[in-house]
Amino acid sequence: MSPVRRSRPERTLLAPGLEIPRVVTGLWQVADMERGGTLLDAQRGAATLAGYAAAGFDAFDMADHYGSAEVITGTLLASPQGQGVRAFTKWCPPPGPMTAAVVREGVERALQRLRVDRIDLMQFHWWTFEHPGWLDAMGELARLREEGLIAHLGLTNFDTAHLRVLLAEGIPVASNQVCISLLDRRATEEMSALCLQHGVRLLAYGTLGGGFLTDRWVGAAEPEDVADWSKMKYHRFIRAIGGWGALQQVLGAARQVASRHGVSVANVATRWVLEQPAVAAVIVGARLGEREHRADNLQLFSFALDDEDRALLDAAFAATTRIPGDCGDEYRRPPFLTASGDLSHHLAALPPVWPRQAVSGHPDRWRVDSGSVWEPLAGYARAVRSGRRILVSGTTATHGSGRLVGRGDAAAQTVYILDKIAASITALGGRLEDVLRTRVYLADVADWEAVSRVHGRYFGEIRPANTLLQVGALVGEGYRVEIEAEAEVAG
Repeated sequence: MSPVRRSRPERTLLAPGLEIPRVVTGLWQVADMERGGTLLDAQRGAATLAGYAAAGFDAFDMADHYGSAEVITGTLLASPQGQGVRAFTKWCPPPGPMTAAVVREGVERALQRLRVDRIDLMQFHWWTFEHPGWLDAMGELARLREEGLIAHLGLTNFDTAHLRVLLAEGIPVASNQVCISLLDRRATEEMSALCLQHGVRLLAYGTLGGGFLTDRWVGAAEPEDVADWSKMKYHRFIRAIGGWGALQQVLGAARQVASRHGVSVANVATRWVLEQPAVAAVIVGARLGEREHRADNLQLFSFALDDEDRALLDAAFAATTRIPGDCGDEYRRPPFLTASGDLSHHLAALPPVWPRQAVSGHPDRWRVDSGSVWEPLAGYARAVRSGRRILVSGTTATHGSGRLVGRGDAAAQTVYILDKIAASITALGGRLEDVLRTRVYLADVADWEAVSRVHGRYFGEIRPANTLLQVGALVGEGYRVEIEAEAEVAG
């Protein structure tokens, strides 16, 4: 069948007052183009972006660490050609105390680079959920939104569990930017269900798998040398789904679908993502001044997949291995499917959330405190290590000195608790994988399944001994779950 030609991309409402094209132009490759140390010319870069905007691709996605992408976009926004352009950026701070001053500084830096008074969409990334500062950061970002410095709040690479915590906390999340492609379908599962339930939209990146999901690679030999950062990353995804043969099965199915509609493999790969019900838009990268694919991207809106198309693709998916974990896990746990590869050295270099303290009179004993108001009052530590053994006290979803996280939501409380337990064990030189036993105490046994599913998310590969009990009531109004743990560090 012949595709219907379109001159402008389809548009959608990402959030109230924020209408965008369903193809957002991603600027992450600015960092790759500048990795030799020479910055792109901001005026020339802005002129290139203006060409995208004039063609209807008038939303751009960037981050504080995408080289000079914010400066280039700010140059466009300050020009007459920048009228109506939407700029999405990301703040990706190192884990640490997220005070009001720290958060404001991050936002004001983006405002200055973009040369605007208000950021259309500020997206937040956090490296390790063991550090609870992400909740403080999102709380402060929400206050800056109320102040008018931010129009809408988004997330990037958040998993389902931690998005659930934010929603339980009442944080107004408009979007979550995650990887979705014919290679990586994690976000079409629990993440999409939660987003559809709460009105959160997904912005999908990686839809072309670094360029591997295109006609160029149909039937081609696996490359021996992968040059750019994007291909480095998605080459790891290809290996994770079963290798080059698995990719070729997916490409072969996409090629059949493309032939039926008279479009490209890239069109099919991206159209499949666009048709996922929680997806607002896809983010397609651009190498400014080198190449652009606007005409080909317009073909996305000239056809739709039918049942036969989906059956062809589903059959190819069945021959692949699912990417492990949930959205964003590749940045926080093995296998690290990023351009940088193994990030364990980076995560290990992060300071412990809480410092360990020696226990007087016991040279092989240490403890950590989490700052809970109850610890000094009742005279106990959050966790104690004696030799290779680590014991973690009964832990609730108490943030800082006394605020309850996830009031009324047992699953959200469990997420926060297990992060807190993991942080305690890490501070004492262990890992979550060292846990031998957990005990779960519920105020209401009706919460057993929701709590158990979260427990399975953290411990499904570790499989410690476990006991779950209903205790009738926990100390403190609104507390639904308490968990304790025991671990033994490998010798």
